[in-house]
Amino acid sequence: VNWPKVSSKSSTTNYSSVLVLETYGPEIRLNYLPILIQFLAPHSLKSKSPVQCACKSNGKSNAQIKQFIPLALHLLCTQTPDRPSPYPPATYALYHEGKLGTAQHMTKMNLHDPIDAVITWVDGSAQSHRDKRALYMAQAAHELHENAVNPHRWLCNDEILYCLHSIEHHAPWIRKIWIVVDEITPDLSRLSPSLRDKISFSYHPEIFEGLEAVLPTFNSLAIETLLWRIKGLSERFIYFNDDVFLTATLEPSDMFEGKKPVLRGKWVDYSALEHDPKRRSDPAMFNHYMQINAAEILGFPSSRLFAAAHVAHPFLRSVMVDLWAKYPDAFHVNSAHRFRDLSQFLPQALHNHACISGAHASFQTQVDHLHIYSGQGNDGGDNEVLERLQRVTVGNEIKMLCINDLPQLEAVVPNMRAILKKVVGGMSSAASPDQPKE
Repeated sequence: VNWPKVSSKSSTTNYSSVLVLETYGPEIRLNYLPILIQFLAPHSLKSKSPVQCACKSNGKSNAQIKQFIPLALHLLCTQTPDRPSPYPPATYALYHEGKLGTAQHMTKMNLHDPIDAVITWVDGSAQSHRDKRALYMAQAAHELHENAVNPHRWLCNDEILYCLHSIEHHAPWIRKIWIVVDEITPDLSRLSPSLRDKISFSYHPEIFEGLEAVLPTFNSLAIETLLWRIKGLSERFIYFNDDVFLTATLEPSDMFEGKKPVLRGKWVDYSALEHDPKRRSDPAMFNHYMQINAAEILGFPSSRLFAAAHVAHPFLRSVMVDLWAKYPDAFHVNSAHRFRDLSQFLPQALHNHACISGAHASFQTQVDHLHIYSGQGNDGGDNEVLERLQRVTVGNEIKMLCINDLPQLEAVVPNMRAILKKVVGGMSSAASPDQPKE
């Protein structure tokens, strides 16, 4: 872009705006240009500078505006080979929502070492998904595990809206949120503009590029195996199931110590499970076998492996790229199962053990997460569930909450959605999915 020179004698031109554009113009991506012009242009062509006009229109101090503009310009105008796509619209929207401090913090972090979030989502109640699922279940070469065919696995109860709101409220420094979907996308119309601007969809054919023959897939393990292939994903990213919610302020250092992922879980001995046919058929034990398989690939025995908790998981994209290169057959087989299978590995467990092997992992020693498993409290233990939930609603000790089956929990705690709305924070009545789906 070649910007025209501006005459200092012109009485109808906003010198400051145009000169800034002239200085940075050659580096500006055209799709961000309207945002930059809107940000800098004054509301009149009188003698006021853009800074003064911005102060007047937004009620912010001159010093605040001066502090923010260089950051915004840098984000808008700078491109590097490893960061080809800055994401200023969300920062800009935050600014206009009056969240100047958050916008500044997000801008600084995104410039140097951004962290993205990835969420997997499916609407299993959609007729097209149900039809495809039934077709491929009928074609299965062998009997599928109960954990693989439980219809609750694909239910959608608007959990993703709570998850997204929790990220917006408790981790606003997240640069971009990728939602991985099959064909159907969730309705995000109730979200704030700044949150919507952060969100992009990644479709299964994109991450399964070159492996399209295994699609469609109904297997979260297969999808998780290839999340690192999202185009534009940051080196450091956090993987959320849509049933994981942030419930207190989460800092980047809670998930990464520099380049080291902060792991949550515990060292366990699962050796007794390996030759126990009864437990192998138990859907509640399925995850244990996935962790055994992952650890085994990297030489960790079942008698001592690190079992990942049900939390948001920090990932290093480069670690998954290296593992793909070292174990291509294992990755191809893991991604080829249309439905969950006992032979599969848990991708986050494989990643974690690789980081541990290379001394590139840190461990969270405080229990800052809570897991309400499917059906918990249905046997009359509702008092136990309420006591556990109280840890979330009182204080900031618990930063992450996983609810495997929201409708089942609502049968025990009828006001669970109101509790969720409170702890994820920032949800207006219009944005809150207060009623469960029929």
